[in-house]
Amino acid sequence: GLYVRLKLEETPVFAKAIARHERVRMPIVETFSQHWKPMLLGAASMVVCYALFYISTVFSLSYGVSTLGYSRETFLGLLCFAVLFMAAATPLSALASDRFGRKPVLIVGGILAIISGFLMEPLLTQGSTWGVALFLCIELFLMGVTFAPMGALLPELFPTHVRYTGASAAYNLGGIVGASVAPFFAQKLVAMGGLSWVGGYVSAAALISLLAVLCLKETRDKEL
Repeated sequence: GLYVRLKLEETPVFAKAIARHERVRMPIVETFSQHWKPMLLGAASMVVCYALFYISTVFSLSYGVSTLGYSRETFLGLLCFAVLFMAAATPLSALASDRFGRKPVLIVGGILAIISGFLMEPLLTQGSTWGVALFLCIELFLMGVTFAPMGALLPELFPTHVRYTGASAAYNLGGIVGASVAPFFAQKLVAMGGLSWVGGYVSAAALISLLAVLCLKETRDKEL
């Protein structure tokens, strides 16, 4: 990472901003006061990525071992296999977002993620290892689909002088909402209503992100 960073040149727009001394003394203040809307929408757009990942890894591993009766080694093997689908989806989704736009890719990913929540209970409880593997592959594939465009989308939401701060704030707020509470809520939901409720949580997270993306303007052609 350090080698790549040292070899990269700043974008022309950013270089011009530095030359014109357009730096902000406290960018975090300006971000929260003047650019709060794209920050919140960007954070909401990230929620589905984290929900998909932590439900299909942290929660599913715990549930698979404690309730479905899989050994930890077996379930980790299934997760390692499913991660290959995330690895394949990520570059494909990134390329698609460059070609067709950030919004179309994220809209399709969000809709599919909503549908995937309804597959959780039937696939995990049918007693088939293939069903479990299929669910994990679907969720992690969709995680790659929804995550890949965010590296471009989040910086494109903010003007040059607060771009790093705005993108970082949106990314981390999305992580707090989507990642930190997902396993905890999932455990509570499965105790209250079973896996269908956890699947509903995944669908709800995807719906939140989908609505946020629909509220954003397309940013693919924005000059950085």
